[in-house]
Amino acid sequence: MDHSAHHALALCTEPTARLVRHRLGNVTTKTMPLGEAVEVAGLRMTALPAGHIFGSAMLYAEHEKGTVLYTGDFRLGPSATAEEAQLRSAEYLIMECTFGHPNYRLPARDTVIEMLLEKVREAFHRGATPVISAYVLGKSQEVTKILTSHGIPVLQHPDIYAISQVYEEAGCELGDYRPYTGRPVPGCAVIVPPKPLTPGVLPGAVHVEKFHVTGWAFDPRRRRNAPKDHWIPLSDHADFDQLIRAVEEVGPKTVFCTHGPKSFVEELKSRGHDARWLE
Repeated sequence: MDHSAHHALALCTEPTARLVRHRLGNVTTKTMPLGEAVEVAGLRMTALPAGHIFGSAMLYAEHEKGTVLYTGDFRLGPSATAEEAQLRSAEYLIMECTFGHPNYRLPARDTVIEMLLEKVREAFHRGATPVISAYVLGKSQEVTKILTSHGIPVLQHPDIYAISQVYEEAGCELGDYRPYTGRPVPGCAVIVPPKPLTPGVLPGAVHVEKFHVTGWAFDPRRRRNAPKDHWIPLSDHADFDQLIRAVEEVGPKTVFCTHGPKSFVEELKSRGHDARWLE
């Protein structure tokens, strides 16, 4: 939702339109089906899957002066809830580089998913309720789909459950999940927003094990704040290597970077790219 606002007109995919209306109310939208070009203000624009969350899209713009690919938040590779990102060659690339530091080389997705499943099942074996902290919109639904696809039912915080209902209405099925109503259920994982992970953590639960599912799990400062919790580096943002790969696949003559470390610009320059920071 840090990419949305009360615009006079929002061009977006149908799932995004539903999510924006859920969060912001009566917002005027123009739907852009993925892969279909539309004419807007003299530009030919196409929404391409971003692989970030359900409905997320990159924007490919064509003009007589050149082509631009704007990524927004994106991630390469498969996702439980988002269509896989589709990069396209462009003369100019505007990319978000959240994990643009080489410290953020995340493990393979299959490895991380196996880590999550293994630790959740171990928590059940110890008689604990796995309480998973994840963003209300996007990450919570992806984690839900991963767990339910492997036979682990999920209870969701009411705010998360409301978003999940929008996902379902837009055609993204999440499996066996229900709202958390104040009492844990044996064999069910519980997903909550990040903020409620306090010492009390979950009303009605006696023995819990806390999980943080985020690409920031690699940040030692965050881990030090909760060293006894489980940290699972599952991200819906491109890591360092994927960012480099995206630049190489798009092949732009100029790259503009934003929302990340400015050192990533110097990294790209060292690799022979004309890279600049977008102020």
